[in-house]
Amino acid sequence: MSVPTPTPADKFSFGIWTVQYAGRDPFGDPTRAPMDPVHALEKLAEIGAYGVNFHDDDVVPFGSSTSERDAILGRFRQGLADTGLAVTTATTNLFGHPVFKDGGFTSNDRAVRRFALRKVMRNIDLAAELGAQVYVCWGGREGAESGAAKDVQAALSRYKEGFDLLGQYVVDQGYDLRFAIEPKPNEPRGDILLPTIGHALAFIDSLERPELVGVNPEIGHEEMAGLNAAHGYAQALWHDKLFHIDLNGQTGPRYDQDFRFGAGNARGAFWVVDTLLQGGYDGPVHFDFKTPRTEDEDGVWTAAAACMTNYLVLREKALAFRADPDVQEALAASRVGELATPTLAEGETWQDLQAAPEEDPETLGSRGMAFERLDQLALEHLYGVR
Repeated sequence: MSVPTPTPADKFSFGIWTVQYAGRDPFGDPTRAPMDPVHALEKLAEIGAYGVNFHDDDVVPFGSSTSERDAILGRFRQGLADTGLAVTTATTNLFGHPVFKDGGFTSNDRAVRRFALRKVMRNIDLAAELGAQVYVCWGGREGAESGAAKDVQAALSRYKEGFDLLGQYVVDQGYDLRFAIEPKPNEPRGDILLPTIGHALAFIDSLERPELVGVNPEIGHEEMAGLNAAHGYAQALWHDKLFHIDLNGQTGPRYDQDFRFGAGNARGAFWVVDTLLQGGYDGPVHFDFKTPRTEDEDGVWTAAAACMTNYLVLREKALAFRADPDVQEALAASRVGELATPTLAEGETWQDLQAAPEEDPETLGSRGMAFERLDQLALEHLYGVR
């Protein structure tokens, strides 16, 4: 198998912050120099990316004057034009500046909440201008470290108020833009509100315009909670709420490692790709990773290119797995297709079910499911021996 080459049709996109990450962590200073956002655009286009995502502060430093902002954005727009990169999504930094130390939409301080909403609306204008169709919302500071510090029910009401206001803003402005909530269980807050895909989906049902809001699951965030990322993506697809995806690598419930995609839990990555393919996801394939502090800038572009390579490799393997006659035979033996058949026949009622002859549970219990054979075939495709 040769190393595949990405094309625009693959819709690979990167957060500018991923390649701009200079290597600072809670225990050490940066190991790489700050990266100019236009330089990031040029290099991403060079390695075959299709699009970019950005926080407002990734491009325009917090506190810039109007004239400074206009000059910076003019240069950024020219960079997009020169490289041909699409702006697939956008988001707002509501976690970096000290003003957001207790959150943006759910801060106990009402003035902070008002400031946060104005900041988001200003960046929504830019996102719409640049053609973004999804607006990602990661509430990294929306949470608490102690029980008495946050009235969670009131906080959820304020969260809903914020999304309802922004939904109204998008409708009133005539923007073709939807929102995607990015769940995360913890870090930087001890406990973050809307920590999992399930929490986010339940919250969305409470909104005035639930049709405008979906989810943006991240592999690392789901695995931090000890969850199966592929199952989460599948549930989001089932609800028709998988508006965007963040792919990276993680090795279980640790801190947010943000490895390049395919590193860490490779088996989990295989099933995520298979789930996206089987579920018909056709949006941007977005990578949210951080290059380790050990690397210089060359290492940044090696890691970024590897995200795309690893996705393409796993895509080929997942497609080959599904096309393998042995796999199709194993799927039939495992009765996987039978799950799509309704448990009750058309028109059958609970009364009919009660009246029907009952199958012998001992006979049913003696049937093997042949899952080990099926799973081994998947591993053989992943390991490259099929």
